[in-house]
Parts: sequence; C-alpha cells; structure tokens
Amino acid sequence: MQEYQFEKIESFSNENGEQTTRFCLKNLEPSYGITIGNTLRRILLTDLTGTAITSVRINGINNEYGTIPGVREDILELLLNFKLVKFKGLLESPYYTSLNVAGPHLVTAGDIPLMNGLKIVNSKQYIATILEQAELKFEVKIESGKGYRLLTDNMQRQTSDFLSLDTIFTPVKNVSYNIVDVDRFDNKFVENLELEITTYGTLTPSEALMEAAQILQNLFGSLTVCEPKILEPIEVNSAHETRIEELQLSIRAYNCLRTINIRTIEDLKQYSIKELKEIKNFGQKSADEVAQKLKDRFDIRLK
Repeated sequence: MQEYQFEKIESFSNENGEQTTRFCLKNLEPSYGITIGNTLRRILLTDLTGTAITSVRINGINNEYGTIPGVREDILELLLNFKLVKFKGLLESPYYTSLNVAGPHLVTAGDIPLMNGLKIVNSKQYIATILEQAELKFEVKIESGKGYRLLTDNMQRQTSDFLSLDTIFTPVKNVSYNIVDVDRFDNKFVENLELEITTYGTLTPSEALMEAAQILQNLFGSLTVCEPKILEPIEVNSAHETRIEELQLSIRAYNCLRTINIRTIEDLKQYSIKELKEIKNFGQKSADEVAQKLKDRFDIRLK
C-alpha cells in the first residue's frame, strides 16, 4: 500500500502568536486532492479540541448592556476581549479563576491567574483599562470543547450570575487548500494537494494536521460493511391448521360452525356440502359461501 506524507513547505508566525504552515501532499490520483483537502479542512475546523473562556462574572453586573464606573470599556467590549484569550492545555472539567484589579491599571490576559498545565498563549491580549480610584473584579469560567458553541437563551438562564459567551474552542483559525495538476511521464496526470493551516498558537499547524489525520484514520478504520442477515424461513401453518377466521365468513355462517365446534380448516374438511346444510340455521346460502371461500383461498373443494 502506498504511503502518503505531507511535506512542510514554509512556516511563519505573527506577533499575536498565530502560526501558519504550508504543506504539500504529492502524487495523488486525480480527484483525490479535493477529497482529502476538503475532508481535512472540515475536521481541522470542527473536530479538534481547544480551551476557552465560556462565561464571565463581573462584580455588580447582571447584564451585558451596563458599564463599570472608572473602566474605559463597557460590558460588551469586555466580553469580546475575553473571547479573544487563547489557552494552551486541555481541561477535563470546568475551571474557575478570579482577579481583582485596582486602578490605574491596563489589564491584559497575562493578569489572569491560572492552574498548572494551563497557559495563555496571547498574554498581551488587551482586556480593559482601569482609571484611578476604580476597581475591576471578575471571575471567568474556562472549559475545553470542540468547534464553536453558540450561546442559547437556555444557557444564559442556567448561569444567571455569569454572562455566557459564544465560544470558539477550535485551535485552528483558518484552513485553505489548492489542487495543482502535474504531468507525469506516459502522459499520466497526478495531483499535488497544497494545504495551508493557521492556528492560534495553542497547537502548531503540524500538531493540528496530525490530530486531524488520526481522527480520520480512527473513523475509516472502524468502518465495516454489514452483510444483511439471512432470515430463517418462518414455518407457516398448513391450510389444514388454519383457523376458520381466515375465511372471513359472514357472522351467521361463522357462528353456526363454532356452535358445532368447527375451529380449523381441517375440521371443516370433514363435512360435505350436504352435511353443512343440515347444520341448524345454516342453510344452502351459508353452505355455498363456505364452499366458495375454501375453493378461492385454499383450493379445497368440498364434496
């Protein structure tokens, strides 16, 4: 089986800690490039686990439309700034941490105290400016998750003392790909897949690509084809064992037969048409009805 390996073409990062790497996967069969590129892009943007602030409790504030005396930013601006804080490390359960800052002070993400194993990669991320004689006290809830979690009314109600955020968990900021056709010998064409990944710095692009590839391997490695089960033939009672209800007789004919303990077709076969007619209240019409139903349904003819 042919093995495919991404080659790293170039890498660079910016002052915010974001990292970008361009990869190339060579010599793919035609149409494989777009299949692999599109699949990896979806996995990278939605299925990798990351950590983010999911809600904030600010002392004296119970809604996102207020202001804090002595703080330059209003509550909405503060919440947007908290959303931009990026963490390296994963949590098994929600983690709470708080900070109390007196002015004058410029608050950045690096001021937020954290547990061991959790690190802020953009520690210079701006949060707020506190003026003299003012104080900002807040508590944040930090969680790990996948993709993007949209704030719902129900989530807001469940955390009435916290202001919940739309949360971006994914460690990948952007993914793009390009397909390049290559003319190989014997006029055969192959494709090269060029993939560019930008992360927030909590993972390197190479780590993100390896995680996405592992997710796909686990997914396709667990796929199986289930053959339909062969059902054992159901034993069907013979016509002789079938109850007379299957004939759907008129009420009068049915009741007359039950009166003399005729329960099955086998019981009914023991009678001739003449003997049926002699049953009390049965008569010619009912005898003809029974004979016709037996002939049509089971191809049985009474004498």
